[in-house]
Amino acid sequence: MAQLAASQVAVTVPVGSDLSTRRSVFKTHSISFHDKSWAPSLSLDLKTKNAQLRNRHIICQSVQQASVPKVTVSPLNLEDAKEPPLNTYKPKEPYTATIVSVERIVGPKAPGETCHIVIDHGGNVPYWEGQSYGIIPPGENPKKPGSPQNVRLYSIASTRYGDTFDGKTASFCVRRAVYYDPETGKEDPSKNGVCSNFLCNSKPGDKVRVTGPSGKIMLLPEDNPNATHIMIATGTGIAPYRGYLRRMFMEAVPTFKFNGLAWLFLGVANSDSLLYDDEFKKYLKDYPDNFRYDLALSREQKSKSGGKMYVQDKIEEYSDEIFKLLDTGAHIYFCGLKGMMPGIQETLKRVADQRGENWEEKLSQLKKNKQWHVEVY
Repeated sequence: MAQLAASQVAVTVPVGSDLSTRRSVFKTHSISFHDKSWAPSLSLDLKTKNAQLRNRHIICQSVQQASVPKVTVSPLNLEDAKEPPLNTYKPKEPYTATIVSVERIVGPKAPGETCHIVIDHGGNVPYWEGQSYGIIPPGENPKKPGSPQNVRLYSIASTRYGDTFDGKTASFCVRRAVYYDPETGKEDPSKNGVCSNFLCNSKPGDKVRVTGPSGKIMLLPEDNPNATHIMIATGTGIAPYRGYLRRMFMEAVPTFKFNGLAWLFLGVANSDSLLYDDEFKKYLKDYPDNFRYDLALSREQKSKSGGKMYVQDKIEEYSDEIFKLLDTGAHIYFCGLKGMMPGIQETLKRVADQRGENWEEKLSQLKKNKQWHVEVY
Protein backbone atom coordinates (compact mmCIF):
# COMPACT_ATOMS: atom_id res chain seq x y z
CA MET A 1 0.00 0.00 0.00
CA ALA A 2 1.32 3.44 -0.87
CA GLN A 3 2.81 5.65 1.81
CA LEU A 4 0.88 8.66 3.07
CA ALA A 5 2.25 12.10 2.44
CA ALA A 6 0.46 13.69 5.38
CA SER A 7 0.25 12.51 8.98
CA GLN A 8 -3.37 13.55 9.49
CA VAL A 9 -6.31 12.16 7.56
CA ALA A 10 -9.83 13.55 7.94
CA VAL A 11 -12.56 11.03 7.32
CA THR A 12 -16.20 11.92 6.80
CA VAL A 13 -18.70 9.15 7.27
CA PRO A 14 -21.99 9.91 5.48
CA VAL A 15 -25.17 10.01 7.51
CA GLY A 16 -28.58 8.96 6.29
CA SER A 17 -31.41 6.61 7.03
CA ASP A 18 -30.45 4.30 4.18
CA LEU A 19 -26.84 3.94 5.32
CA SER A 20 -27.30 1.32 7.98
CA THR A 21 -23.92 -0.34 7.72
CA ARG A 22 -21.67 1.88 5.62
CA ARG A 23 -18.08 1.78 6.87
CA SER A 24 -14.70 3.16 5.94
CA VAL A 25 -11.75 0.91 6.65
CA PHE A 26 -8.20 2.17 7.05
CA LYS A 27 -4.95 0.51 7.98
CA THR A 28 -2.58 2.12 10.42
CA HIS A 29 0.07 1.39 12.99
CA SER A 30 -1.75 3.14 15.82
CA ILE A 31 -5.37 3.96 16.44
CA SER A 32 -6.72 7.18 17.89
CA PHE A 33 -10.39 8.01 18.31
CA HIS A 34 -10.19 11.75 18.76
CA ASP A 35 -13.97 12.01 19.01
CA LYS A 36 -14.98 9.39 21.55
CA SER A 37 -18.65 9.80 20.72
CA TRP A 38 -17.99 8.49 17.18
CA ALA A 39 -19.57 11.53 15.54
CA PRO A 40 -19.97 11.64 11.73
CA SER A 41 -16.58 13.23 11.17
CA LEU A 42 -13.59 11.48 12.68
CA SER A 43 -9.98 12.58 12.64
CA LEU A 44 -7.56 9.67 12.57
CA ASP A 45 -3.99 10.24 13.64
CA LEU A 46 -1.74 8.14 11.41
CA LYS A 47 1.66 9.09 12.80
CA THR A 48 4.35 6.51 12.23
CA LYS A 49 8.08 6.90 11.89
CA ASN A 50 8.23 5.96 8.26
CA ALA A 51 4.56 6.59 7.41
CA GLN A 52 4.27 2.95 6.37
CA LEU A 53 0.80 1.60 7.02
CA ARG A 54 0.52 -1.61 8.98
CA ASN A 55 -2.14 -4.31 9.07
CA ARG A 56 -4.48 -2.82 11.64
CA HIS A 57 -8.06 -2.00 10.72
CA ILE A 58 -10.03 0.97 11.95
CA ILE A 59 -13.75 0.91 11.36
CA CYS A 60 -15.30 4.34 11.32
CA GLN A 61 -19.01 4.50 11.85
CA SER A 62 -21.76 7.07 12.14
CA VAL A 63 -23.77 6.90 15.35
CA GLN A 64 -26.61 8.83 13.75
CA GLN A 65 -27.68 6.15 11.34
CA ALA A 66 -31.19 4.71 11.56
CA SER A 67 -29.85 1.24 12.31
CA VAL A 68 -26.95 1.31 14.74
CA PRO A 69 -24.06 -0.63 13.18
CA LYS A 70 -21.58 -2.70 15.13
CA VAL A 71 -17.88 -3.21 14.62
CA THR A 72 -16.74 -6.25 12.65
CA VAL A 73 -14.33 -8.38 14.65
CA SER A 74 -11.78 -11.01 13.70
CA PRO A 75 -10.52 -13.70 13.81
CA LEU A 76 -13.80 -15.45 14.46
CA ASN A 77 -12.03 -18.65 15.46
CA LEU A 78 -11.68 -16.98 18.89
CA GLU A 79 -15.30 -18.13 19.32
CA ASP A 80 -14.50 -21.79 18.67
CA ALA A 81 -13.10 -22.86 22.05
CA LYS A 82 -15.58 -24.68 24.30
CA GLU A 83 -13.63 -23.90 27.47
CA PRO A 84 -11.82 -20.68 28.45
CA PRO A 85 -8.03 -20.61 28.02
CA LEU A 86 -6.29 -20.97 31.38
CA ASN A 87 -2.66 -20.34 32.38
CA THR A 88 -1.24 -20.49 28.87
CA TYR A 89 1.82 -18.70 30.26
CA LYS A 90 3.09 -19.36 33.77
CA PRO A 91 5.24 -17.15 36.05
CA LYS A 92 8.44 -19.07 35.28
CA GLU A 93 7.94 -18.65 31.53
CA PRO A 94 5.85 -15.50 30.97
CA TYR A 95 4.97 -14.05 27.59
CA THR A 96 6.68 -10.79 26.64
CA ALA A 97 4.06 -8.36 25.35
CA THR A 98 4.51 -4.77 24.17
CA ILE A 99 2.91 -1.61 25.51
CA VAL A 100 0.76 0.02 22.80
CA SER A 101 -0.58 3.01 24.72
CA VAL A 102 -1.01 4.48 28.19
CA GLU A 103 -3.75 7.09 28.62
CA ARG A 104 -4.91 8.91 31.75
CA ILE A 105 -8.70 8.55 31.77
CA VAL A 106 -9.77 10.63 34.76
CA GLY A 107 -10.19 14.38 35.09
CA PRO A 108 -8.06 16.81 37.11
CA LYS A 109 -10.36 16.71 40.17
CA ALA A 110 -10.23 12.92 40.51
CA PRO A 111 -8.44 11.71 43.64
CA GLY A 112 -5.57 9.72 42.23
CA GLU A 113 -4.67 8.76 38.67
CA THR A 114 -6.26 5.96 36.65
CA CYS A 115 -4.88 4.88 33.28
CA HIS A 116 -6.20 2.84 30.37
CA ILE A 117 -3.34 0.66 29.19
CA VAL A 118 -3.30 -1.36 25.96
CA ILE A 119 -0.77 -4.13 25.40
CA ASP A 120 -0.05 -6.10 22.24
CA HIS A 121 0.16 -9.87 22.78
CA GLY A 122 0.21 -10.67 19.07
CA GLY A 123 -2.73 -13.03 19.39
CA ASN A 124 -0.56 -15.42 21.41
CA VAL A 125 -2.32 -15.07 24.79
CA PRO A 126 -6.05 -15.37 24.01
CA TYR A 127 -8.54 -14.81 26.82
CA TRP A 128 -12.25 -14.55 27.48
CA GLU A 129 -14.21 -11.61 28.87
CA GLY A 130 -13.98 -11.52 32.67
CA GLN A 131 -10.54 -13.13 32.90
CA SER A 132 -7.33 -11.63 34.26
CA TYR A 133 -3.72 -11.43 33.18
CA GLY A 134 -0.81 -11.56 35.59
CA ILE A 135 1.86 -8.89 35.25
CA ILE A 136 5.43 -9.34 36.49
CA PRO A 137 6.99 -5.90 37.04
CA PRO A 138 10.73 -5.51 36.47
CA GLY A 139 13.21 -5.78 39.29
CA GLU A 140 13.96 -8.17 42.15
CA ASN A 141 11.56 -9.42 44.75
CA PRO A 142 12.62 -7.50 47.90
CA LYS A 143 11.74 -10.51 50.05
CA LYS A 144 13.60 -12.97 47.80
CA PRO A 145 16.81 -11.36 46.46
CA GLY A 146 17.74 -12.75 43.07
CA SER A 147 14.16 -13.73 42.30
CA PRO A 148 11.76 -11.80 40.04
CA GLN A 149 8.90 -9.74 41.44
CA ASN A 150 5.68 -11.51 42.34
CA VAL A 151 2.85 -11.65 39.81
CA ARG A 152 0.11 -9.03 40.15
CA LEU A 153 -3.32 -9.85 38.70
CA TYR A 154 -5.29 -7.32 36.64
CA SER A 155 -8.80 -7.82 35.30
CA ILE A 156 -8.84 -7.43 31.52
CA ALA A 157 -10.86 -4.40 30.41
CA SER A 158 -11.48 -5.46 26.81
CA THR A 159 -13.17 -8.24 24.90
CA ARG A 160 -11.17 -11.12 23.44
CA TYR A 161 -10.80 -8.99 20.29
CA GLY A 162 -9.13 -6.12 22.13
CA ASP A 163 -9.51 -2.40 21.53
CA THR A 164 -8.42 -2.78 17.91
CA PHE A 165 -10.91 -5.62 17.25
CA ASP A 166 -8.25 -7.94 15.79
CA GLY A 167 -7.61 -10.32 18.69
CA LYS A 168 -4.07 -9.06 19.25
CA THR A 169 -4.40 -6.67 22.18
CA ALA A 170 -5.68 -6.58 25.75
CA SER A 171 -6.50 -3.58 27.92
CA PHE A 172 -6.20 -2.82 31.62
CA CYS A 173 -7.75 -0.18 33.85
CA VAL A 174 -5.05 0.64 36.41
CA ARG A 175 -5.11 3.09 39.29
CA ARG A 176 -1.66 4.30 40.27
CA ALA A 177 -1.05 3.24 43.89
CA VAL A 178 0.67 6.10 45.70
CA TYR A 179 1.52 6.15 49.41
CA TYR A 180 1.48 9.37 51.44
CA ASP A 181 3.11 9.52 54.87
CA PRO A 182 0.31 10.29 57.37
CA GLU A 183 2.59 12.52 59.46
CA THR A 184 4.28 14.60 56.77
CA GLY A 185 1.59 14.30 54.09
CA LYS A 186 4.35 13.75 51.54
CA GLU A 187 4.56 10.97 49.00
CA ASP A 188 6.87 8.10 49.92
CA PRO A 189 7.97 6.53 46.60
CA SER A 190 9.52 3.56 48.42
CA LYS A 191 6.03 2.44 49.44
CA ASN A 192 4.23 3.15 46.17
CA GLY A 193 2.62 0.27 44.29
CA VAL A 194 5.39 -1.37 42.26
CA CYS A 195 3.31 -2.78 39.41
CA SER A 196 0.70 -0.05 39.04
CA ASN A 197 3.40 2.62 38.81
CA PHE A 198 5.41 0.51 36.35
CA LEU A 199 2.35 0.20 34.10
CA CYS A 200 1.23 3.83 34.41
CA ASN A 201 4.79 5.05 33.71
CA SER A 202 5.21 2.80 30.67
CA LYS A 203 5.67 4.16 27.17
CA PRO A 204 4.62 2.67 23.81
CA GLY A 205 7.17 0.05 22.81
CA ASP A 206 8.09 -0.92 26.37
CA LYS A 207 8.02 -4.63 27.15
CA VAL A 208 5.83 -6.22 29.79
CA ARG A 209 5.88 -9.80 31.09
CA VAL A 210 2.46 -11.43 31.09
CA THR A 211 1.10 -14.61 32.66
CA GLY A 212 -2.30 -16.27 32.39
CA PRO A 213 -5.02 -15.80 31.49
CA SER A 214 -6.69 -16.87 34.73
CA GLY A 215 -10.11 -16.90 36.32
CA LYS A 216 -13.50 -18.48 35.70
CA ILE A 217 -15.65 -16.74 38.33
CA MET A 218 -16.33 -13.62 36.27
CA LEU A 219 -16.84 -15.26 32.88
CA LEU A 220 -19.86 -13.86 31.07
CA PRO A 221 -22.50 -16.61 30.72
CA GLU A 222 -23.67 -16.58 27.12
CA ASP A 223 -26.00 -19.58 27.07
CA ASN A 224 -29.02 -17.27 27.33
CA PRO A 225 -28.76 -14.10 25.18
CA ASN A 226 -31.94 -12.77 26.87
CA ALA A 227 -30.52 -12.96 30.40
CA THR A 228 -30.24 -10.05 32.84
CA HIS A 229 -26.76 -9.10 34.09
CA ILE A 230 -26.51 -6.75 37.11
CA MET A 231 -22.96 -5.41 37.35
CA ILE A 232 -21.71 -3.60 40.44
CA ALA A 233 -18.29 -1.93 40.39
CA THR A 234 -16.20 0.41 42.47
CA GLY A 235 -13.38 2.23 40.70
CA THR A 236 -11.18 0.05 38.52
CA GLY A 237 -13.53 -2.86 39.23
CA ILE A 238 -15.26 -1.57 36.10
CA ALA A 239 -12.68 -3.46 34.00
CA PRO A 240 -14.49 -6.75 33.29
CA TYR A 241 -17.80 -4.97 32.69
CA ARG A 242 -16.26 -2.81 29.98
CA GLY A 243 -15.39 -6.07 28.22
CA TYR A 244 -18.90 -7.47 28.70
CA LEU A 245 -20.56 -4.32 27.39
CA ARG A 246 -18.34 -3.96 24.33
CA ARG A 247 -19.18 -7.56 23.46
CA MET A 248 -22.90 -6.97 24.00
CA PHE A 249 -23.29 -3.60 22.31
CA MET A 250 -20.22 -2.60 20.27
CA GLU A 251 -19.06 -5.72 18.45
CA ALA A 252 -20.77 -7.76 15.75
CA VAL A 253 -20.20 -11.25 17.18
CA PRO A 254 -22.10 -13.78 15.02
CA THR A 255 -22.36 -16.33 17.82
CA PHE A 256 -23.57 -13.91 20.54
CA LYS A 257 -26.45 -11.54 19.85
CA PHE A 258 -27.37 -10.01 23.19
CA ASN A 259 -31.02 -9.09 23.68
CA GLY A 260 -31.30 -9.11 27.47
CA LEU A 261 -30.73 -6.42 30.09
CA ALA A 262 -27.32 -5.18 31.25
CA TRP A 263 -27.57 -2.98 34.35
CA LEU A 264 -24.38 -1.25 35.49
CA PHE A 265 -23.82 0.36 38.90
CA LEU A 266 -20.55 2.28 39.19
CA GLY A 267 -19.27 3.84 42.40
CA VAL A 268 -16.51 6.47 42.24
CA ALA A 269 -15.60 9.62 44.16
CA ASN A 270 -16.81 12.32 41.75
CA SER A 271 -17.64 13.13 38.13
CA ASP A 272 -13.95 13.50 37.24
CA SER A 273 -13.40 9.92 38.43
CA LEU A 274 -15.88 8.35 36.00
CA LEU A 275 -14.34 5.60 33.86
CA TYR A 276 -15.37 4.88 30.24
CA ASP A 277 -18.39 7.14 30.72
CA ASP A 278 -18.56 8.08 27.01
CA GLU A 279 -18.82 4.43 26.00
CA PHE A 280 -21.55 3.70 28.53
CA LYS A 281 -23.59 6.77 27.61
CA LYS A 282 -23.41 5.73 23.96
CA TYR A 283 -24.90 2.33 24.82
CA LEU A 284 -27.58 4.08 26.86
CA LYS A 285 -28.51 6.15 23.82
CA ASP A 286 -28.35 3.33 21.28
CA TYR A 287 -29.82 0.50 23.38
CA PRO A 288 -32.21 2.08 25.90
CA ASP A 289 -34.21 -1.15 26.26
CA ASN A 290 -31.13 -3.27 26.97
CA PHE A 291 -28.87 -1.09 29.10
CA ARG A 292 -29.23 0.79 32.39
CA TYR A 293 -26.51 2.87 34.01
CA ASP A 294 -26.57 4.15 37.61
CA LEU A 295 -23.84 6.10 39.37
CA ALA A 296 -22.89 6.50 43.02
CA LEU A 297 -20.66 9.58 43.35
CA SER A 298 -19.62 9.58 47.01
CA ARG A 299 -18.35 13.17 47.08
CA GLU A 300 -21.17 14.68 45.03
CA GLN A 301 -24.34 12.78 45.90
CA LYS A 302 -26.18 12.10 49.15
CA SER A 303 -27.91 8.89 50.16
CA LYS A 304 -31.48 8.97 51.44
CA SER A 305 -30.09 9.08 54.99
CA GLY A 306 -28.07 12.21 54.14
CA GLY A 307 -24.67 10.52 54.10
CA LYS A 308 -22.31 9.93 51.20
CA MET A 309 -23.71 7.95 48.27
CA TYR A 310 -22.04 4.55 47.85
CA VAL A 311 -22.93 1.66 45.56
CA GLN A 312 -24.78 -0.14 48.36
CA ASP A 313 -27.05 2.91 48.70
CA LYS A 314 -27.87 2.71 44.99
CA ILE A 315 -28.53 -1.01 45.34
CA GLU A 316 -30.93 -0.31 48.20
CA GLU A 317 -32.66 2.37 46.13
CA TYR A 318 -33.50 -0.24 43.48
CA SER A 319 -33.62 -3.24 45.82
CA ASP A 320 -37.18 -4.37 45.04
CA GLU A 321 -36.43 -4.48 41.33
CA ILE A 322 -33.05 -6.17 41.86
CA PHE A 323 -34.52 -8.88 44.09
CA LYS A 324 -37.29 -9.59 41.58
CA LEU A 325 -34.72 -9.89 38.78
CA LEU A 326 -32.60 -12.26 40.88
CA ASP A 327 -35.69 -14.36 41.54
CA THR A 328 -36.15 -14.74 37.79
CA GLY A 329 -32.56 -15.87 37.14
CA ALA A 330 -30.54 -12.65 36.78
CA HIS A 331 -26.77 -12.83 37.24
CA ILE A 332 -25.20 -10.37 39.67
CA TYR A 333 -21.50 -9.42 39.63
CA PHE A 334 -19.32 -7.52 42.10
CA CYS A 335 -15.84 -6.25 41.23
CA GLY A 336 -13.59 -3.77 43.01
CA LEU A 337 -11.87 -3.29 46.36
CA LYS A 338 -12.78 -6.00 48.88
CA GLY A 339 -13.89 -3.28 51.28
CA MET A 340 -17.00 -2.84 49.13
CA MET A 341 -18.51 -6.20 50.05
CA PRO A 342 -19.36 -5.88 53.79
CA GLY A 343 -21.52 -2.80 53.19
CA ILE A 344 -23.21 -4.43 50.20
CA GLN A 345 -23.85 -7.66 52.12
CA GLU A 346 -25.34 -5.71 55.04
CA THR A 347 -27.61 -3.80 52.68
CA LEU A 348 -28.80 -6.95 50.92
CA LYS A 349 -29.45 -8.69 54.24
CA ARG A 350 -31.44 -5.71 55.53
CA VAL A 351 -33.50 -5.58 52.34
CA ALA A 352 -34.13 -9.35 52.53
CA ASP A 353 -35.28 -9.01 56.14
CA GLN A 354 -37.69 -6.24 55.15
CA ARG A 355 -39.08 -8.52 52.45
CA GLY A 356 -39.49 -11.38 54.89
CA GLU A 357 -36.74 -13.42 53.25
CA ASN A 358 -33.75 -15.20 54.75
CA TRP A 359 -30.66 -13.67 53.14
CA GLU A 360 -28.31 -16.54 53.98
CA GLU A 361 -30.65 -19.02 52.30
CA LYS A 362 -31.14 -16.72 49.32
CA LEU A 363 -27.40 -16.19 48.92
CA SER A 364 -26.79 -19.93 49.12
CA GLN A 365 -29.35 -20.49 46.37
CA LEU A 366 -27.84 -17.76 44.16
CA LYS A 367 -24.42 -19.39 44.49
CA LYS A 368 -25.88 -22.82 43.79
CA ASN A 369 -27.55 -21.46 40.65
CA LYS A 370 -24.25 -19.80 39.59
CA GLN A 371 -25.93 -16.37 39.58
CA TRP A 372 -23.49 -14.85 42.12
CA HIS A 373 -20.08 -13.68 40.84
CA VAL A 374 -17.55 -11.89 43.05
CA GLU A 375 -14.00 -10.75 42.31
CA VAL A 376 -12.51 -8.33 44.83
CA TYR A 377 -8.93 -7.41 45.67
